[in-house]
Amino acid sequence: MSVLGVAAAIWPLAAHAQQPTVPVLGFLGAESAATNEHFVDAFRQGMRELGYIDGQNIILERRWAEGRSERFPTLIDELLRLKANIILAVSLPAALAAKKATTTNPIVFIASDPLGSGLVNSLGRPGGNLTGFSLSLGDEFSSKWLELLIEAIPNVTRVAVLWNPTNPASSHYVTVLRRAAEKLGVTLQPQAVSDPGGFEGAFANMAAGRAQALIVVVDPLTVRFRERIVSLAMEKRLPTMCGFREFAEAGGVMAYGVNVASLSRRAAGYVDKILKGTKPGDLPVEQPTHFELIINLQTAKALGIEITPTLIARANEVIE
Repeated sequence: MSVLGVAAAIWPLAAHAQQPTVPVLGFLGAESAATNEHFVDAFRQGMRELGYIDGQNIILERRWAEGRSERFPTLIDELLRLKANIILAVSLPAALAAKKATTTNPIVFIASDPLGSGLVNSLGRPGGNLTGFSLSLGDEFSSKWLELLIEAIPNVTRVAVLWNPTNPASSHYVTVLRRAAEKLGVTLQPQAVSDPGGFEGAFANMAAGRAQALIVVVDPLTVRFRERIVSLAMEKRLPTMCGFREFAEAGGVMAYGVNVASLSRRAAGYVDKILKGTKPGDLPVEQPTHFELIINLQTAKALGIEITPTLIARANEVIE
């Protein structure tokens, strides 16, 4: 073969080798695509607004834990083997598992209590390979669940709390709720559930303890099975409060917290900066500046609860 022939044969390979590598982004969700795909859609929208199109100049790999935190190490290993440039970890257990798995791959998280849980050592300069968005702002956040519940049901004296003891953020919330209950003169009845098989037993305990209302602590397990929890609460005639708007949309009476879909969209900005060379540890962890109150009047009426016009007026959204 002539020199020109050899060059012609080699040129396509050389040109291919010089093409820029498309970044791989790993989306690590705590729940399932069936219940929380809108988080991915929001993140995609945020990336699209910054010029990134999935399948063209980025590749988005999604992994879901289906509400089981023990699955995170396997899912993260899959993302690392796919050479994910950045991992977006949605939930504290997902972020903690990602931190344990890699000290080099950048991690952008959306998580409760990142400082108190030890996820980062500083909110201003987290350092290392992590940064992201906090879902809570001090102890007042979880105390507000109880305060709003009492405002909606003034005669409530016994409140059950459904929580996952394997999640360190949930443990902190329960501690804060205990202190708030003492000040407000309410008897708290915590019910720990670490797997979906424990829900029926927990609700039987609530009925035996004559609970009058329920606070559901946000966690991958409770969020994944929110429809089941709401159904059981309706069977026991228990009005529910949660820190996750999707609970109210599923039939809970109230939700007070941060819009996670909105944070997923905003996370695209941090991903963009990291792709352009900013170190994640130099990006401050953003704390929430806006909490939304969602009231499901349809469920309230079904349970015979009359929400005051004053509380309705304060709601960001009312489901009728």
